Amino acid sequence: MRFDLTDLSLFRHVAEAGSITHGAERAHLALAAASTRIRNMEDALGVALFTRGRQGVAPTQAGRTLLQHARAMLRQAERLHEDLGAYSGGLAGQIRVLSNTNALTEFLPEALSSFLAAHPNVSVDLEERLSDEIVGLIAEGVADLGIVAGTVDAGGLETYPFRRDRFVLVVARDHALAKCARIGFEDVLERDFVGLDRSSALQRFLATKAVRIGRPLRLRVQLRSFDAVCRLVECKVGIGIVPETTARRAMRTMAIAVVPLTDPWAVRDLTICIRSTKELPLYGRQLVEHLRAGAR
Repeated sequence: MRFDLTDLSLFRHVAEAGSITHGAERAHLALAAASTRIRNMEDALGVALFTRGRQGVAPTQAGRTLLQHARAMLRQAERLHEDLGAYSGGLAGQIRVLSNTNALTEFLPEALSSFLAAHPNVSVDLEERLSDEIVGLIAEGVADLGIVAGTVDAGGLETYPFRRDRFVLVVARDHALAKCARIGFEDVLERDFVGLDRSSALQRFLATKAVRIGRPLRLRVQLRSFDAVCRLVECKVGIGIVPETTARRAMRTMAIAVVPLTDPWAVRDLTICIRSTKELPLYGRQLVEHLRAGAR
């Protein structure tokens, strides 16, 4: 049984993506080469590592066992890379970060910019996910650290405060709702909305809330940024839900009004979560401390 780090990294990417095609893309390999490597791994072990279906692939029990070891071995290899990077002058390593939409758009850009400027030999792989997904993925060792809503149960993960923000309703300045002191999410579901792309973590969260209320979210336009949402709201295409920090900034240049939401989930205490400080490489611990310092 001879697996190199490329094999193990590919296997991890395929397992996490649920697709050989997407796993190959993440590993920067051609699909044919990736398929051959996976098949060779299965032949060497004498067991199937994935079940194949129309919706993609999923690790078998043997695959899940290998995945645990692959993650541990890849983390150790990253530690080795970090230790030797100081001598070679190259990249010390990569930090894998998962974040919910709010933190990703409002707080992490500046925080990561200052961190990366101070650590030129470190790179960051940043991915947007739902908060509850992030907790599970951090626990499994898929990423080094996550930024999640404080309302999510982090289980046995180490957690630290990061930021506080809230979601608010934004409407055109002369909209009928602009005069409301506050309003509930359920009370605006009959309106047309402007929102983020359906694949975004926040949009999936809002869609789930609407389904639980029993009324679908009426999305007229889907965009890639909160600023774009505010601009379309100003043009009276619909109403939107964005972080208050975004809304207050947009009000300086756009004819929009902000209406606080009464729903408890609208207040967002953002939290840093990691498996264990001891398991993080040095640059990972430095990023956690950098984020905590910004919170203070």
